[in-house]
Amino acid sequence: MKRFSFLWLAVALVSVGCTNNSTSPKDAPFYETGTIPQTMSEKMPDDFGFSVSYGIEKKNEINSFTNTVTKDLIEDGTITAAIALTEEEKAEIYDKMKEADIRGTKNYIPNPINGTICEQTPFEEDQWEITMNGETITHAVSGAYCEPTEDAKQLFALRNFVVSKMRSKEEYMKLPDARGGYD
Repeated sequence: MKRFSFLWLAVALVSVGCTNNSTSPKDAPFYETGTIPQTMSEKMPDDFGFSVSYGIEKKNEINSFTNTVTKDLIEDGTITAAIALTEEEKAEIYDKMKEADIRGTKNYIPNPINGTICEQTPFEEDQWEITMNGETITHAVSGAYCEPTEDAKQLFALRNFVVSKMRSKEEYMKLPDARGGYD
């Protein structure tokens, strides 16, 4: 009888050890840093789209899903306009994302030097949502750190590239200028 009980105990322990307790990609720790470890296809997928909210209070937004741009006018609130990126511009942005390995593991928080991390205010923040091949990738990066990581610099450069595309459009140039500033 003891042998039979021991056998059941061993089978139960092995079964528990083999149970798949994995989390979905959205719950996995790597997702919090905005990554799903896969490579991007050479050609831009048909479902490729993105939105990026950015700025001091993330009130600016470029959204290729809705073909809209929201501009933070600071004292005068925000204004949203229908402005679309061309397929060529989206392909250029996709290529920049591929160069930045947007699907790779990212580190946006610098390592502390002597136990402290230098922070500054005010600071910009970026929030990205990128869809491709039926999956959504998110990235959130803060400009609060005095010495941003290389990954953070790369994501800010990507955002600046996208913003420059939008600011060159006639519709964007017609939007009012912001008044005031942030402390």
